[in-house]
Amino acid sequence: MTTTMNATNTRRQIVNMPSAQAMYDAYHFPQATRVGDLIWVSGQVGMDAAMKPGKGMAEQARLAFQSLQAVLAAAGATLGDVVDLMTFHTDLRGEMKAFAQVKDEYFIERYPSWTAVGVTQLALPELLVVLQHLLRPFPLGHRIRLLHPPR
Repeated sequence: MTTTMNATNTRRQIVNMPSAQAMYDAYHFPQATRVGDLIWVSGQVGMDAAMKPGKGMAEQARLAFQSLQAVLAAAGATLGDVVDLMTFHTDLRGEMKAFAQVKDEYFIERYPSWTAVGVTQLALPELLVVLQHLLRPFPLGHRIRLLHPPR
């Protein structure tokens, strides 16, 4: 994790896992940024470790949520800390049911606020969805119960 300071001396932590360092070096965006009690997570997509997109919405959504769990763990948080979820879909109406079913495997109660947006394209033509999050880590005893806890 890289730490920088802004003009008001608020501590800002850049979160990058070693597996994403090449992407950070090439495109200059961190996987997450933490300032105080808030964490902003960059868009997570449904690609595997070999950078191959999953087949279909359900597989891409699962891969994106798995990637998100890894980024959150690196930032010291879990899916139970997510307070806001924004998703960008290339076929919002056609794939909403499949995406929502996968989302509900990861958030099973006290769902975060959620905004779903239809877009015409994402960074790669094979991508169907991007997840973006804002979270506030809660004290350990106040975490939301999850079906798939981070590993």
